[in-house]
Amino acid sequence: MSQNQIIVGAIAGAFGVRGEVRLKSFCADPADIASYGPLTASGGQVFARITLTGQTAGALVGRIDTITTPEQANALKGQTLAADRARLPALADDEFYHADLIGLDMFDPGGTAIGRVSAVLNHGAGDLLEVQRPGATPVLIPFTRAIVPTVDLALRRIVADPPEGLF
Repeated sequence: MSQNQIIVGAIAGAFGVRGEVRLKSFCADPADIASYGPLTASGGQVFARITLTGQTAGALVGRIDTITTPEQANALKGQTLAADRARLPALADDEFYHADLIGLDMFDPGGTAIGRVSAVLNHGAGDLLEVQRPGATPVLIPFTRAIVPTVDLALRRIVADPPEGLF
């Protein structure tokens, strides 16, 4: 996967007997995943078209242009799907793709280095930045405007004011 691609979803497994797949969409509007093609799977396959056919608990159901059997669909389980960045919508000034945040250095308001963002997680209650510190266990910081007032992609840095005692 290249720097020009953004992960927009993942294949959760087969659905039914005709080769349809369950899709987890990471898009603001989950159905948009079908409009960002072609999509590249983490296994290297390129899918020209995904057609959404329904919805199931926690996932969309869709047909991938080259997948026709449940066995083929199950073989894709767990693979992520990425779209070319140019096909995705432009973001507002205070919105970011997770891929753009990973690897940014984090500093406190006084300019002291805190660590580097190693992942962006979301367990349902909002985004969390996983911050890796040299020689220490990673720390999770809520990605809110109050705690992370500044993200500067041009300088590749974040200024964070974490809660007292977090570090």
